[in-house]
Amino acid sequence: MAVFFAVALLAVTCPSMAFDMGQSTRCVTIPNRMKVCKDVGYSEMRLPNFLGHSNLDVEVVPRSEDWRPLLQTGCHPQAQTFLCSLIAPVCLDTFIRPCRSLCVAVRDSCAPVLACQGHPWPAALDCDRFPAEEDMCLSPHAKSNYFTKGIPKVACQNCPSVEEAPAVKTVLDSFCQHDFAVTAKLHRRRSPAGEPEYEIDGRVEFIRQGPLLPYDTQHLLQQWLLINLGCANGLVRPGRSQLCVLTGSVQHDGTLALTRVFPWNKKDASIAAATRKWKHHRC
Repeated sequence: MAVFFAVALLAVTCPSMAFDMGQSTRCVTIPNRMKVCKDVGYSEMRLPNFLGHSNLDVEVVPRSEDWRPLLQTGCHPQAQTFLCSLIAPVCLDTFIRPCRSLCVAVRDSCAPVLACQGHPWPAALDCDRFPAEEDMCLSPHAKSNYFTKGIPKVACQNCPSVEEAPAVKTVLDSFCQHDFAVTAKLHRRRSPAGEPEYEIDGRVEFIRQGPLLPYDTQHLLQQWLLINLGCANGLVRPGRSQLCVLTGSVQHDGTLALTRVFPWNKKDASIAAATRKWKHHRC
């Protein structure tokens, strides 16, 4: 995320980057290496783009990649559409910008992710700068409901406590006190740019399922790592995988909150004993 904030946010807030609607433009093919916008639904983009970038190799492609960590969080289903309409605007006879309503929808979901990293929504993406719905612009999906009813969602939270070599009773108490308990292997690798990336390696196993859904839990935990990047940094060392027992609850507003993390190492017989006892344990 550091590259995203240090480069992308600076780029979109620089006054010299203002786009002049009257300037001459050209159409170019969206290159395969521009992965952020390659599958956006059209093949040609207009340069300069709406962020004022005109050089494909020096500005557009490298800076488009800086937005990838935000898009990976899944903060809004139309975040890619919104950002790519500015980074790689579709090449038509007229300029098509995102509508103000689309900006507001993406901002309201993605700004908390930026805030979780200690950064505000970029001033250059101030939604008041975009046209109203009655003008020709990209609007949000009609009545788009980001969060499917009944599926927990991820938000920024205080970091869970990490407890090494806990006692059997400590682990059992945590199973009782929280809605769910799972085992998952957290993996930290480094991207080509040198920034850490996190993923859930392999399957998530339920100890106590609670309100979690089997088909969604791995993706949910992946999102948690990407959004709560500061917490993730303290859980796994670079280039390593760590098997953990994760316990937490789903709040009244539907957000998932991880509360306790027990790193499960080979010598931790207490965690293995606790998971065995849980099958016959009653809170």
